[in-house]
Amino acid sequence: MNNNKISFPENFLWGAATASYQIEGAWNEDGKGLSIWDTYSHTPGNVKDGDTGDVACDYYHRWPEDIRLMSEIGLGAYRFSVSWPRLLPEGRGAVNPAGLDFYDQLVDGLLAAGITPFVTLYHWDLPQALQAEGGWAARSTAEAFVEYADVLSRHLGDRVKNWITHNEPAVAVIVGNLMGHHAPGIRDDMPTALHVGHHLLLSHGWAVPVLRHNSPGSEVGIALNMSHSVPASPSQADLQASRKEDGFWTRWYLDPLFGRGYPADVLADIIQAGQVKESDIDYVQGGDLQAIAVPLDFIGLNHYTRQVARSQEIPEEDNSPRTVFQPEEDDVHWTEMGWEVYPDGLYHVLGRLHFEYQAPKIYITENGCSFSDGPDGSGRIADQRRTDYLRGYLKAAHRAIQAGVPLAGYFVWSLLDNFEWGHGYSQRFGIIWVDFQSQERKRKDSSFFYSRVIAENGLASE
Repeated sequence: MNNNKISFPENFLWGAATASYQIEGAWNEDGKGLSIWDTYSHTPGNVKDGDTGDVACDYYHRWPEDIRLMSEIGLGAYRFSVSWPRLLPEGRGAVNPAGLDFYDQLVDGLLAAGITPFVTLYHWDLPQALQAEGGWAARSTAEAFVEYADVLSRHLGDRVKNWITHNEPAVAVIVGNLMGHHAPGIRDDMPTALHVGHHLLLSHGWAVPVLRHNSPGSEVGIALNMSHSVPASPSQADLQASRKEDGFWTRWYLDPLFGRGYPADVLADIIQAGQVKESDIDYVQGGDLQAIAVPLDFIGLNHYTRQVARSQEIPEEDNSPRTVFQPEEDDVHWTEMGWEVYPDGLYHVLGRLHFEYQAPKIYITENGCSFSDGPDGSGRIADQRRTDYLRGYLKAAHRAIQAGVPLAGYFVWSLLDNFEWGHGYSQRFGIIWVDFQSQERKRKDSSFFYSRVIAENGLASE
């Protein structure tokens, strides 16, 4: 045994992840319908520099090249999302044959390369036709999602055996339907946000048995974003701020998925804040919570950083310590997204999923960082900070496995530099560099590091 090497369990799955709107392009080709991200990005002022996903990585036309790169890296799995309006242009009803054919060929191409497909049904690109009917705030959208899940799984269920219903419902709710920084751009409407969240979870619960029926022997889960929330100080005010942040971003989704219903303290907080009235909580119908709590085969964890919670106001009667925590300020400890590099946060949230929620199996479905290192004079992309980030977070993941966490795989975010939502093309998360003008792809040093990790199923401890 090499004591200087960290080894992962046998059959640990090593992968990379992408999302349809961020890479596919071909936004209006071959019968695809509009998505809310097409509408949002084409609206001036919504996305940095006026960027859109119209072309993105042109993956719709270049996916065979990208599968070759996946094979070069040595990926055992690839997580991608399906564009709902590419499959069902109006969100329901008539199926677009060209859309089905695209994903059909993609899945066959992955399997031919020995790469296991993990399919995410919803990564935020809702058909605009459904948004026009109320979007996720309407219960009918949850019903349409089940129809979409049925169409997709009937077609691909003989080959796809790993399904993820939703990606980060909290972000779709809070960033898209409350803060307005993502599509559909709704701001300051808490009743709508709560309806959206419930119908996202409900559509998940309704879709799981459909996916299992159409894809026998498959495993079905959901991907949630979780940050490790810590108070900035031991003061009661900061402790409460951390509880509220964790409640609204994390427990509001995890608790109902694991049969605990919506957390009462979070609802009390938003009622007390005057953001909703009790009469606004009219969307939970009989049987909904039971449907949402359908047993899962796995939880997907998307994790990038931690959150340090600071109260905006300190009550006069709060005399507890107020030593404010301040992370180091340099370009090593912070990514270009302004997110702190803190690997221990991954260890903590993995432990929480296992010990507090008894998740049966966990995949890290996204983990990565934004650094803009490009080719040097020789064409090499020496993205050492990304390599260091990945090494630190992989070590934290291994520690969690040693503590008993049933972690079964890791998907780096992202395979390719891509359209980073409201940031446009100003942020680069890929282990493969993309020239968005020429569409040239070039492997970064971090991808060669990842290849070694995959080949050795581990990494050096130092």
